[in-house]
Amino acid sequence: MNVCVVGGGPAGMMAAITAAQNGNKVTLIEQNDKLGKKLFLTGKGRCNITNACPVEELFDNIVTNKKFLYSAFYDYDNSETVSFFNSLGLKTKVERGERVFPVSDHSSDVIKVLKNRLEQLGVRIMCGTRVTDLMIENHGTGDHITGVIISGGKDPGINADAVILALGGQSYPLTGSDGSGFAKLEKLGLKVNRREPSLVPFSCRDRLITDMQGLALKNVSVEVKKAKKVLYTGFGEMLFTHFGISGPLILSASSYVKEDDYKDGITVTVDLKPALSDEELDARILRDFEEGQNRDFGNSLNKLLPSKMITAVIKRSGIDPAKKVNLVTRQERKRLCEVLKGFVIEIDGNRGFDEAIITRGGVATSEIDPSTMECKKIKGLYFAGEMIDVDALTGGFNLQIAWSTGHLSGQCRMK
Repeated sequence: MNVCVVGGGPAGMMAAITAAQNGNKVTLIEQNDKLGKKLFLTGKGRCNITNACPVEELFDNIVTNKKFLYSAFYDYDNSETVSFFNSLGLKTKVERGERVFPVSDHSSDVIKVLKNRLEQLGVRIMCGTRVTDLMIENHGTGDHITGVIISGGKDPGINADAVILALGGQSYPLTGSDGSGFAKLEKLGLKVNRREPSLVPFSCRDRLITDMQGLALKNVSVEVKKAKKVLYTGFGEMLFTHFGISGPLILSASSYVKEDDYKDGITVTVDLKPALSDEELDARILRDFEEGQNRDFGNSLNKLLPSKMITAVIKRSGIDPAKKVNLVTRQERKRLCEVLKGFVIEIDGNRGFDEAIITRGGVATSEIDPSTMECKKIKGLYFAGEMIDVDALTGGFNLQIAWSTGHLSGQCRMK
């Protein structure tokens, strides 16, 4: 078979490798001047390849359409991903949260071994080339893909028995993921669900919050609400920034907040001391007060809180910072505990596709055969990676989706 893979990201490279290993003649088309431009940025340049959790737990970390991925994950799971990269000479390590990284901590090494494998298999790589349209014919039994039309190449068209689209979503558009391919698919009659930024920081206008920029909190719990409805609860790390809040816990929370939800008001409530009950926290505060009974309240929280957070907590508590701690009433301590156990942050939006790690939405899973990744309406057309309406939490799970769907689509067969 002649197989054409469009998109040189993780899903596209895996699809091209798999198709070539099966004896097909493969062409890989990438609009950027080199492969893996977005992959280079993942994991802050370290590339969180996958997650080493039991395969059953992969599904627990899928946010959208997890059932659709059953065939893909069981066809090619996270252990096979690690074995694959190890076989290419890339040494890997497992860090906190079962996150898998290259030992070198360089995403460029991941791209290098993939590119080397593509070249070993004789895959024709066409960088700096954009696919402008799909060639489709109807043979009486339905629509069939026959190739792609390109720009930036010597030949205006490339004939193919199978075309695998791995164009990515719309996050980090400067890497080429601009979402332009979705409009073409909609013109072909395929359902494409609304694309929204996900795994994205929250923005906030409250100066009390933005003045804490640079502060990282560990071992806190958060509850995210839309009005009175709880959208997400979690435990972990978060970060205050010049625009609002970020960090692993907040990025995961964003996966459960849709664009329309912000209109109804989103709040993030942080429990700064989740290991302590209200009574235990009050006892802790009393002990600190007793150690310096003549100290001003404003100077009494340095053992309880990081310095950058003290001003915000004092203002939220309503207690006069000049008040001596031995004069702080029981009712005022109760209010202080309420602030520490429920520090509320009002969210006005997110940082958009420019800062989103992934895209939520894309080609509807109802349009795709989950056992092959083939389009149900157009034979010979396959999908892989982020352009499918599936997404997951942080920790290597989204890249595993790319490897698994790429591998499954790369097994394309003539029917």
